[in-house]
Amino acid sequence: MDLKLADKVALVTGSTAGIGFAIARQLASEGAHVYVNGRTRERVDAALAAIRSHHAAARVDGIVADFSGAAGAATVIVKLPAVDVLVNNVGIFEVKTFAEIPDADWYRFFEVNVMSGVRLARHYLAGMVKKNWGRIVFISSESAVQIPVEMVHYGMTKTTA
Repeated sequence: MDLKLADKVALVTGSTAGIGFAIARQLASEGAHVYVNGRTRERVDAALAAIRSHHAAARVDGIVADFSGAAGAATVIVKLPAVDVLVNNVGIFEVKTFAEIPDADWYRFFEVNVMSGVRLARHYLAGMVKKNWGRIVFISSESAVQIPVEMVHYGMTKTTA
């Protein structure tokens, strides 16, 4: 498949495993210069190595950033001031009954699952508009439609994503 992504720069948040990793690997195979993101250098490096093992010529780099606060988006923006494709995939979840979820957890989930994407999209959108080309994708979850009773806070934040 040729998605016409050669020479495009793509950032995929939360891309050291799962759906984010699969998206990053596919974008790299399409010729995009992909930036993989994770919370630890070890996981980012492992994801980069895995992508390169399937696509030796892939142009992939990594950015270590934790999106539990505004500093994570700022770190990414400093290292990568412009992108053509932004995939907001990062998301955290845990199993807790509604009555056991303290305010701090609600704020943490909203910060990572919603605000990280808002901050990045707000920054990168201007450059995309200026070039008259760009893509911003927010990855949601089936849990946004059928919210598990033990993950209400996750489902709610994936509904808004």
